Amino acid sequence: MSRTATLVALGMLVAGCATGGVEGPGEDVDGPGEGAASAEAPATEAAADEAASAGFGDCDEAPNTCNEGPRADGGSMTWVLNTRPGSWLAISPEGGSVYTLQALHGIYPHTGQWEPGGDEYRFNLDLLAAEPHLVSEDPFTFEFYLREDAVWSDGTPITADDFIVTWKMSTSEAEGHCVGCRPRSSVAADAAASVEGSADGRTVVITLKEGEADPEWIGWFSAHSIQGGIVPAHLAAEQGFDVDDPEQLGQYFEWLNETMPTFSGGPYILVEGDLENQIIKEPNPNWYGDDAATLDTLIMRIIDDEGSWLPALANREIHGGSPPQFNEDIVRQLQERTDVYTRVGPGPAWEHLSFNLDNPWFQDVELRRAIFTAIDTDDIAQRTVGGGFPDVQPRTNHIFSSTSPHHIDVVTPTGQGSGDVDAALAMLESAGYELDGDTLRRDGEQVGPFRLRSTSTTVRNTTMELVQATLARLGIAATIETTDDLGGMLGGGDYDIAQFGWSGSPFFANGANQFWHSESGSNFGGYANPEVDELATRAANAASLEDAAEYANQAAAIVADEAYVLPIMDSPVYLFVADEYVNVRDNPSSSLRGVYNNEEWGLAAQ
Repeated sequence: MSRTATLVALGMLVAGCATGGVEGPGEDVDGPGEGAASAEAPATEAAADEAASAGFGDCDEAPNTCNEGPRADGGSMTWVLNTRPGSWLAISPEGGSVYTLQALHGIYPHTGQWEPGGDEYRFNLDLLAAEPHLVSEDPFTFEFYLREDAVWSDGTPITADDFIVTWKMSTSEAEGHCVGCRPRSSVAADAAASVEGSADGRTVVITLKEGEADPEWIGWFSAHSIQGGIVPAHLAAEQGFDVDDPEQLGQYFEWLNETMPTFSGGPYILVEGDLENQIIKEPNPNWYGDDAATLDTLIMRIIDDEGSWLPALANREIHGGSPPQFNEDIVRQLQERTDVYTRVGPGPAWEHLSFNLDNPWFQDVELRRAIFTAIDTDDIAQRTVGGGFPDVQPRTNHIFSSTSPHHIDVVTPTGQGSGDVDAALAMLESAGYELDGDTLRRDGEQVGPFRLRSTSTTVRNTTMELVQATLARLGIAATIETTDDLGGMLGGGDYDIAQFGWSGSPFFANGANQFWHSESGSNFGGYANPEVDELATRAANAASLEDAAEYANQAAAIVADEAYVLPIMDSPVYLFVADEYVNVRDNPSSSLRGVYNNEEWGLAAQ
């Protein structure tokens, strides 16, 4: 395990909390199954304990250590991604997907992350010399301390300069630090008055603006932040960019967004790849951490045809994956295999439908309300994942799952998601719409047709078909168009109604900001409400998590009433891995899922 420190923060156990899972009936939870090389008796009692934990049988009791075991040196592993990353930089709107984060994890150094159990936040003491410290609450100031031996892969020290550049790239253009940077959420970064370094650059001092606070300050530059870590400052000069010039910093932003990183501040370095097929990682030869990767090669392969995964797994062309979407048929086949560990359980993501308000029709809130009222979210949940995960229920809050102590049902009181087509038609009639045969019109003009867009997965394809059929009952025609570039589709506003998932962590204070603030790069549909902007900002800058939750719930209630986003369900997830590998486990508290600790993966020691 990497050298880490643990912060127990039960108050943060919200939407990303982990709960129990379901084991596959064919799984050998005590050791390797058929197809794996036989293991010799462990030489020590400790090794015997580690070997006994192979598989996912104890993940309910020990979510942070299940499938733990000693690793052999060498070997290769191929991890499958079902959708291609949108870019090489997670800060950008097109790079803001789980696929980008998972593909690049192990490259950008970060300050910490949540453990799978959801009740422990671990500071990354490979990068940090000590746990960060809250210096002052007025002004709100905190510090990170960097290890002296922390370096980029070219030997350049990792310093406060890297944090400063990353912060500036994450701010809005109005702050004056960067012209052309396009962060998908800038509110947290905009709250900082300064990010500065000590004389030797090993202390990073972050001071927020007067009156600002951050109840989740420990998560700055974490694996869960919009950056997924920090970017190198020194590389800008090598590429001819002056990071102190706002326009040139914006050019550096785009260069990072478009260029495969050949640098690394983490345990792996990219040696080859593209955003269409695969990305190949090898151990970083200048890795400064206490626990180095043992695999010779880790390949992140992009295969959108989920039906091909089982044959590829049987042939060991791939070895595992933790897709964001649930596929009941794939899960069933995986659970029948005895040479694969499979786990099913609640995940960190929730599926939803979202309007693009650039479409003039959707400027009418009554049309939006009627469409969301006609859609039956319980029927969608049961027909897409209910067979493999019968506990699934419609989600009724945009920020908090039903297991969160902060959860308030803001959706049911609106009637949205109820599937009440008659009520929807009555709403439309009251708003001046009329059915002309099978076509909905207003003032003689046909409503629609609309484009329904999502990535192509079993769950989303079925959902889109159900939504299309519901719209037809309202007299609205719709076409279904899938995409293999979710980030590009959303960032470019290339849809009328989109289905996608938000994936998060137990951090929640900045959620409303990222989803709905009028200046957020992740507010893809262009929603703007000054009251929601104010509440979202208050949540992000609240003095306590309780206050943050109150403001977030108030914002969610307004968004629900104005029918901008319709939550569908908390998505169940699954992870599978060939049984010859150890230290691979799911992390439902993170968008990274199984990839969260990929530097610890390896072939089981013989």
